[in-house]
Amino acid sequence: MADWKDNLPEAAKAYLENRRLDEVECIISDLPGIARGKAVPASKFARQSYFHLPDSIFYQTITGDWGEAAGEDGFIERDMILKPDFSTATAAPWTGDWTLQVIHDAYDRDEVPIPFSPRNVLKRVVQLYRDKGWEPIVAPEMEFYLVARNVDPAKEIEPMMGRSGRPAAARQAYSMTAVDEFGPVIDDIYDFAEHQGFEIDGITQEGGAGQLEINMRHGDPVKLADEVFYFKRLIREAALRHNCFATFMAKPIEDEPGSAMHIHHSIVDMETGKNIFSGPQGGETDAFYYFIAGLQNHLPAGLAVMAPYVNSYRRYVKDHAAPINLEWGRDNRTTGIRIPLSGPESRRIENRIAGMDCNPYLGIAVSLACGYLGLTQEQRPRRQFYGDAYEGDGDIPQVMGQALDLFDGAEALHEVLGPEFARVYGIVKRSEYEEFLQVISPWEREHLLLNV
Repeated sequence: MADWKDNLPEAAKAYLENRRLDEVECIISDLPGIARGKAVPASKFARQSYFHLPDSIFYQTITGDWGEAAGEDGFIERDMILKPDFSTATAAPWTGDWTLQVIHDAYDRDEVPIPFSPRNVLKRVVQLYRDKGWEPIVAPEMEFYLVARNVDPAKEIEPMMGRSGRPAAARQAYSMTAVDEFGPVIDDIYDFAEHQGFEIDGITQEGGAGQLEINMRHGDPVKLADEVFYFKRLIREAALRHNCFATFMAKPIEDEPGSAMHIHHSIVDMETGKNIFSGPQGGETDAFYYFIAGLQNHLPAGLAVMAPYVNSYRRYVKDHAAPINLEWGRDNRTTGIRIPLSGPESRRIENRIAGMDCNPYLGIAVSLACGYLGLTQEQRPRRQFYGDAYEGDGDIPQVMGQALDLFDGAEALHEVLGPEFARVYGIVKRSEYEEFLQVISPWEREHLLLNV
């Protein structure tokens, strides 16, 4: 470990050039995608090859409660061995000193990967592809809102105040003027991303008031999930510098569009380097159709992972920029599965179902898992959809409880993601959902208190 800084990515080396590293944040994603870990002095980090955290961090709900998912030995909080992946080392440029972040992987005492650690789940799915001679490629799109500071949960979320001094209330999709309203925040996002070595493909204004989208370059699924994991923190920190919040809730503001994490997929043959979705003459292959069928057949059961909270299901509203079914179509943004315009080499399939509130490792893992099942089961999709898919019937779960029922019974999906992950995830999410059901909402008090 004495020369560990020699193996850092170039962006991290550039960040530290002629500077003394003060601190290293050793982090790992829990089930919701929150960064857990420890901050240690750089001198101590140089002397350690691993550190410990209890496995109970994966049994915790978004509220801080616990799911009874510890297994046969009970809730004894075993220590996991967390080892750094130095390829993930990146700056934390918003801190007051010179700090690096390093993502760690979780193992048990026998050096076996912890099966319910989200990064390990994604690695498992990627390895299944590689065992078949395929290299999966993904490109996520991140939608989020910049909103006014909100410290009172009883108060409705409102758009942030723009640079002009007016709330960002107009729905001006793709407007450069709207982007300019958030210029200072976007400038910090770009600056932080540059320090961290991340390449942004573009930032656009989306259809909601204060809603933005960041497109990322395509690449390795684990690397891209790492970047989304880092980006969520980066964007939040940039927003806080300008007296606003960044939120990745699927539906933060009533009557505004929700925020998605659209995932583009392509698969490369490891031997030939060719996109398996395109044939020698540039036409669509059987693999292309099998992948679509896998999404259609298995995404309903995977929705509990890609739409992990009760709020997630408020996003799936007709004519509100979110799909309500799993039809597929070419260059059709009303379908849940879209085939973007592209040449044969870059032919790809876009999953528009996942919400931005999902854990990026798990959202990408489930999307790839559904495609993998399609490729191995070799089933054909429904016929291509033409027209406005909002005019059809919905065929995805409408509430969290229904989605969890489908997930719990999805044995084929469990085998790809890992049965132990599926067991723990189902228990934790069921605990979270039951906790929500105990909460009495303002709507119930307003309409039921004196009327029923």
